Amino acid sequence: LLLTTMAAGTAAAADQSELLARGQYLMNGPVACANCHTPRDEKMMPIAGKEFSGGFHLFDPVGIDAYAANITPDPDTGIGTWTDEEIITAIREGKTPDGRINFPPMPVPTYNNMSDDDVKAIVAYLRTVPAIHNEVPESKYKIPQQAMPPAKGNPAPPSGDKVAYGGYIVTALAHCFECHTPFTPEGMPDMTKVGAGGFEIVLGPDVTARTPNITPDPETGIGNWSDDDIKKAITEGVRPGGGKLSSGPSRRCPTRSSGRPSRTLPSRSHDTPGLPMRVAAPPPPGAGRRRISAAFHPGVSLQI
Repeated sequence: LLLTTMAAGTAAAADQSELLARGQYLMNGPVACANCHTPRDEKMMPIAGKEFSGGFHLFDPVGIDAYAANITPDPDTGIGTWTDEEIITAIREGKTPDGRINFPPMPVPTYNNMSDDDVKAIVAYLRTVPAIHNEVPESKYKIPQQAMPPAKGNPAPPSGDKVAYGGYIVTALAHCFECHTPFTPEGMPDMTKVGAGGFEIVLGPDVTARTPNITPDPETGIGNWSDDDIKKAITEGVRPGGGKLSSGPSRRCPTRSSGRPSRTLPSRSHDTPGLPMRVAAPPPPGAGRRRISAAFHPGVSLQI
C-alpha cells in the first residue's frame, strides 16, 4: 500500500511538472500574455519585475480605451481570489467573475478554440508567478460587447501532424490573424483577406507599423520563403536576406517559440490560401491614424 501511494504521488508530481512546463511555454511563447499584461517604460520596453501585473494602455478611437489586467496572484489587484474555472472563463469566454466582458483587445475569439489541457496549463503557470500589487484603471468601451459561447475544449491535434497542429497554434493560441488581417471600412476584420496584412498599429508616440502579408502569395506574401525563412522571421525577426522586421507586438514572446511547435507554423503558413495584397509603408509621424489596438471585435470566429 505504501509503495502504491508513493508511486501515485510520484506520477502526480510528474504530471504537475509537465503541466507547468506546458503553461510556461504557452505563456512566454505563442500565447504571449506578457506582450500586453506587462507594463512598459517610455521606450515601450517591458518593465523588469512587473511581469504580468497589467496596466498597458490600449486605445482605439472606434470606442476602446482598455488597460491590460493584472493577472498575477495578488488578491487585491490581481486574480489571486479567482478560482481556476473563473480564470478559464475569462480567458476563453471573455467574462470576469463580476460579469464584465474583458475584450477586445484581448483575443478571446482565438482563445475560445483553446483545448482544455492547454488552458489548464496556463492557469497552473499563472498560480506560480509572483504576486504583484498593481492597481489598474478600469477599461471603458463605447462599442457593444458580448461574451463568447462556452468553449468546446477539443483536444489539440497531435504535434506530429504539422499542418493540423500548426493550424491549432495559429487559430487557438498565437492569434496571428488578429493583427495580420485587414479591417473593413466598417471596422470589422475582413474575413475574405485572412492573413493578408495591412493592419495599422501605433506602438507608441510617432511609432507606427503595418502588418505584412503572411499568406503564401508569391509576390506580396511569403510564398517564396522556405520553412527556415519563416521560422527565422518568427523567432528572430529577420527577413530572408538578412533585413530586420519591425519590432512590433509579435516580437516579444514568439522568440521563445522554439523546438517542434515553431517547426509546425511554416506548414500552416504554406497551407493558408495565398492572397495578393501589397502593404503600403506606415504614414509619416503625425499623420492621421485609424486605430492602435490589434483587436478583433466580439463574435468573430477565427476557426478557418
